[in-house]
Amino acid sequence: MDKKPDHTGYWRTNLKYLLILLSIWFLVSYGFGILLKDTLDSISLGGFKLGFWFAQQGSIYVFVILIFVYVRLMNKLDQKYGYREK
Repeated sequence: MDKKPDHTGYWRTNLKYLLILLSIWFLVSYGFGILLKDTLDSISLGGFKLGFWFAQQGSIYVFVILIFVYVRLMNKLDQKYGYREK
């Protein structure tokens, strides 16, 4: 088994990405959908109040976008540290 160089840096960066993306998801789903719902309801999006939209659909859209962002970040990180699919 060949040992990959600087695996600690790889995982530290990976965990940093996870923490940032999960924080964004938490902010959008819990913060916008629940805590800030009343404030956001003063704005209308497609005929619906924005707080309602974030609670029902917006957080799901953001979650799917975050999945694609994570895939892209991890592909770049894998390439940087020399990890490739075989």
